[in-house]
Amino acid sequence: MRKTLAVILIAAGAVAGVGTSAFAHHSTAMFDRDKRVTLQGTVKEFEYTNPHSWLKIVVPGPDGKMNEWGFEAEGPSTLLRAGIKAKSFMPGEAVTVIGNPMKDGRFAGALISVTKKDGTVFSPRPPPTTAQ
Repeated sequence: MRKTLAVILIAAGAVAGVGTSAFAHHSTAMFDRDKRVTLQGTVKEFEYTNPHSWLKIVVPGPDGKMNEWGFEAEGPSTLLRAGIKAKSFMPGEAVTVIGNPMKDGRFAGALISVTKKDGTVFSPRPPPTTAQ
C-alpha cells in the first residue's frame, strides 16, 4: 500500500511540475495588453520557428538612430492557418506592425498585425469561424 501511494504521489508531482512549466512558458505577462504600438519599418528577418515565430523589423527612432524591434507570434502551424507562410515577410520589405509592447520598455512586443505596402494585412490569429 505504501509503495502504491508513493508511486501515485511521485506521478502527481511530476504531472504538476510539467503543467506549471508549460504554463509559465506560454505566459504573456511580459506584454502590456492594455497598450499598442504602431511602427513603420523594414523587415530584417522573419523567424518561422517553433514554439514561437519572430518578426524582426528595423525602425527609425526619434533621434534618427535605427532600432531593431522583435515581435513574437505563434508557431508555424497556427500562422499557416492564418495565411502566414515562411516567406510572407522578406528582408527589406516595408511594413507597418501593430503589437502589444513589452512592459519593461525593451524594443519587443506581441504581434497583433502586419500591413504590407500594398495594403495586405496579416494577423497571426485566424479570424473566428462562423457556424453554418
